[in-house]
Amino acid sequence: MTSTDPRDPAHPLEQVLFEVKRTIVGQDVLLERMAVALIADGHLLVEGVPGLAKTLAVRSLAAAIDGTFQRVQFTPDLVPADLVGTRVYHQHSGEFRTELGPVFANLLLADEINRAPAKVQSALLEVMQEHQVTIGRETFRVPEPFLVMATENPIESEGTYPLPEAQVDRFMMKVVVDYPTQAEEQAIVARALRPPEPPQAMVTADDLMAMRARAQTVYVDPAIVDYAVRLVSVTRSPATAGLGELERYVTYGASPRASIALVTGARALAFLRGRDYVLPHDLSELALDVLRHRLVLSYEALADDVDADTIITRVLGAVRAPDVVLQNR
Repeated sequence: MTSTDPRDPAHPLEQVLFEVKRTIVGQDVLLERMAVALIADGHLLVEGVPGLAKTLAVRSLAAAIDGTFQRVQFTPDLVPADLVGTRVYHQHSGEFRTELGPVFANLLLADEINRAPAKVQSALLEVMQEHQVTIGRETFRVPEPFLVMATENPIESEGTYPLPEAQVDRFMMKVVVDYPTQAEEQAIVARALRPPEPPQAMVTADDLMAMRARAQTVYVDPAIVDYAVRLVSVTRSPATAGLGELERYVTYGASPRASIALVTGARALAFLRGRDYVLPHDLSELALDVLRHRLVLSYEALADDVDADTIITRVLGAVRAPDVVLQNR
């Protein structure tokens, strides 16, 4: 008999994603990438027009893992204290007390992150990288697991601030969310006509941390690591893979963080699919999401209407995937 326990290593997070899909129609790629980020201890940058259920997806996932959820609407007048917290003077006691901000949650939705100024983005950078916040002389750890999902609105550029390259590189993946199909939109409208049932908690935070530990035992062949490094290396020098015509389009390629994200993301994806080994396909399937926000393109690319996805797709076609021979271990 096959177990359906989400804590069973053969079916990790299967019931969690099923529970979220009772609320969310479509968006399978986004939901799977959110699960990968949770298992791999990464963060997501999501690009999509308003109204595509990005907030609902994060809130539903938080409920399904019995975690806490906070949403922050980023605006130009936001200050770091609004995000991480501050020290407040209490007149009746004559003492300063620390009031923690909304980043202290398992899942944080940073809505329209590019509307906040650099000092706010820098405050978020520390908590994303270090999983901690420093207020005054005290340091506070955020709860684990901790996932930041930041959204960008691609149709508005007025009143926005470009994200620093150092911060963009901290996001494990950038997922592009598109409109639903006509059939999916009909299902969305039908569900909107009746009161939604709140998602039920299928696992606890402790269960999820145990899954992270098990995912780290998934076997990664050295050829997989070599494949990841070769892919990232070609984004820096396309001519080395016979793609010299792309050289003028790429100002800077992906950093070593991309190689790490490719391998750790592929390991998490293999774990989610019930395998204890990584296949080259796991890595290539995540390549667009891991690399697209890490390439800095030239003005010639903009003029010729060449985007990062086009370049990465060419790189995937030019770099040969390894023939991984699996043996009983």
